Amino acid sequence: MNFQDLHELLRLELLQRIERGTLTGSQLARQTGFQQAHVSNFLNRKRSLSLEGLDRVLTAQNLAIEHILPLELAAATPTPVSDPSEIVPVVSASTAMQDPRVTPSAIIETLQVSASRLRDHRARPSHRSTNWQRFVAIRVDAQQAAAMEPLLTPGATTVLDRHYNSLAPYRAQQPTLYAVRCGPSLLIRYVDFDDNCLILRPYSLRVPVQLIPLAADETPSDYIVGRVCMIFAEL
Repeated sequence: MNFQDLHELLRLELLQRIERGTLTGSQLARQTGFQQAHVSNFLNRKRSLSLEGLDRVLTAQNLAIEHILPLELAAATPTPVSDPSEIVPVVSASTAMQDPRVTPSAIIETLQVSASRLRDHRARPSHRSTNWQRFVAIRVDAQQAAAMEPLLTPGATTVLDRHYNSLAPYRAQQPTLYAVRCGPSLLIRYVDFDDNCLILRPYSLRVPVQLIPLAADETPSDYIVGRVCMIFAEL
């Protein structure tokens, strides 16, 4: 990831805050000491920020770099010999949603991931998924990528932790990215819960929010397949 990538992620984070009503362009201008026109040009991709300007915006919004990276981006590089690897099966979306154990016939390919990195992930399994095979991976299709660009790209591989089905934030003050069952589809979204509905929020402002009403005997964990804990971009 380079400076321009961070620049774009910050811009998108600010636009999301403005869309949700927690921030305005004039407030950001007052907080940073920039002219409002300068802020507007930045938000509309007409002007870039310097490194100092980027730091001023992060400070004004109580953000750190890790806060605008809402998930752990992993580069598809070989695992060091000193760190043993673990095999994660790449499967179809239906297998990820429905199969407690992955059979050999359901494996599309395999992914080698650092065993220590997998062990570091905290689990909060639902009663239903406690005995499920924990880590599986799926390939991101064009529709899933469009909703979460630029965080996801078509062909990227996401590792799902199927032992994290809780809506409790994985990291404080940072949205958690989930794989969610929505009818026959598996969607990758940020998730809120309100008025007995799951609210599926995309990263892209061009894609609408979706609602999943819950029946009286259902809980959010019935729909949350798992937490997206790693992303391997296609090279």
